Amino acid sequence: MSTSRAEQSTPSAVVVKTTSDAISVELDDGRTVTVPIAWYPRLAHASLRERQNWRLIGTGEGIHWPDLDEDISVEGILMGRPSAESHASFERWLSSRAPRAGKRTQPARAKTAKSTARRHIRG
Repeated sequence: MSTSRAEQSTPSAVVVKTTSDAISVELDDGRTVTVPIAWYPRLAHASLRERQNWRLIGTGEGIHWPDLDEDISVEGILMGRPSAESHASFERWLSSRAPRAGKRTQPARAKTAKSTARRHIRG
């Protein structure tokens, strides 16, 4: 006797919110998944403005931060996978962000950044 397995598909992101310590992704299946921003060093070292500048990849398979050259897949978030970027690669990226007037180069503190980014973009 054979059984049929229902094909499982990864849900798509529809809304992303970022704070100084978390990323929350609202999915098209009604769930909201929140992960620590510390899992993604580029986001942790970004300014609030840079974290708020995101767009969906494709039809919501992932999220892209153009100012940070960071991409995170919904599948990776659901699997609980933090960034796989090597320490050497991250250090090169960090050093390429020469301190600019008014730019944050250290991780944001939870006390100072209270606002969130909220966008709804369709692929």
